[in-house]
Amino acid sequence: MKKKLIAVTAIMTLAIGTLAGCGGNKPAATNGGGSSSGSGDKIKIGTNFEMTGGQAAFGSSALKAVKLAVKEINAAGGVLGKQIEIVEADNASKPEESNRAAQKLITNDKVVALIGATTSTNTLGAVPVAMEKKIPMISSSATNPKVTVDERTKKVNEWVFRACFIDPFQGKVMADFATKDLKAKTAAIYTDTSSDYSKGLTKFFKETFEKNGGKIIAEESYQQKDTDFKAVLTRIKDKNPDVIYVPGYYEEVGKIVKQARELGIKVPMMGGDGWEASQLIDIAGKENLNNTFISNHYAADDTTPEVKAFIDAFKKEYNGETPDAMAVLGYDAMKMLADAIKRAGSTDPEKLKTALAATKDFKAVTGNITLNENHDPVKAAVVLEYVDGKQKFKAKVNP
Repeated sequence: MKKKLIAVTAIMTLAIGTLAGCGGNKPAATNGGGSSSGSGDKIKIGTNFEMTGGQAAFGSSALKAVKLAVKEINAAGGVLGKQIEIVEADNASKPEESNRAAQKLITNDKVVALIGATTSTNTLGAVPVAMEKKIPMISSSATNPKVTVDERTKKVNEWVFRACFIDPFQGKVMADFATKDLKAKTAAIYTDTSSDYSKGLTKFFKETFEKNGGKIIAEESYQQKDTDFKAVLTRIKDKNPDVIYVPGYYEEVGKIVKQARELGIKVPMMGGDGWEASQLIDIAGKENLNNTFISNHYAADDTTPEVKAFIDAFKKEYNGETPDAMAVLGYDAMKMLADAIKRAGSTDPEKLKTALAATKDFKAVTGNITLNENHDPVKAAVVLEYVDGKQKFKAKVNP
């Protein structure tokens, strides 16, 4: 009898516990393991950035700015009367780790949305997770078109958004600058074939350069983690191009620029926003970077009120550090997400997705953001020149 009583008591306890788990504080969303993190007094946002690995400088900058944005938002009362809480994950600069980070943030940490990654390849690693789990994701700086539009189906990835312009525009900007401003007739392209970002920029630069009447006289390739580029650069030198386009990331680009100058290559070298890291100057050397140009999202010497206010706030928060493009885009992505939550009046994923897609004339540091039908911002780019290790504004190009 005693054993039977114990058994009955255990069953009743289990039943009560199960009922308590199914009722009461029901999650605000249950999509794909989704989120109850809009309940209570906190709204959890997951960051999936490159905190280690080859693009760690990008992720570190973006995360700093996201935290600054959250600090400002919370100091002003938060969103929907709640404070935002950041949950961090490190994708280690690898697409497979980005996928795992997104899974963890959504399934285990119950975030209502994701911000990141910074690079196209790592962002693409997380896209399938956002789509499967039906949780909104904003990449701060992934510029490859495939991030928001499925390459196979040509359909928009409805849960994925971005805060930056895309590669077709960025590639066109630099090809136009090469032919119209630098008067280049011939170009060599040196592509990182392990990067979706680099391959995309190569495609769009080449298309526009040739459309403008220019000729691509050399196309060479490398992969991330390569260190010796002199044999290939010697071949490029022998072709004597007017400009060399290197659409890669700072770690390899710095070595390429340094070795090119050591070989006596003096022609202009050009790239995209992947060059944007203070480490580039240390790797390449200040003098070697002279006569190099990049497309970017903003200029630190821009005097518009929004840019100045952001730079002042970032410097105050981070001991005088000047924010780079990855920082300003991280800041814009977080502010854009907070604006969407406010307009949605909810952290429900469907409502938040709809609000993000409807983003129009949002006043960001990098310019007013209106998302088009592909969830891509329509906004200007800038061309910057490196002069003695410092970026100088060269031109602004509207879409």
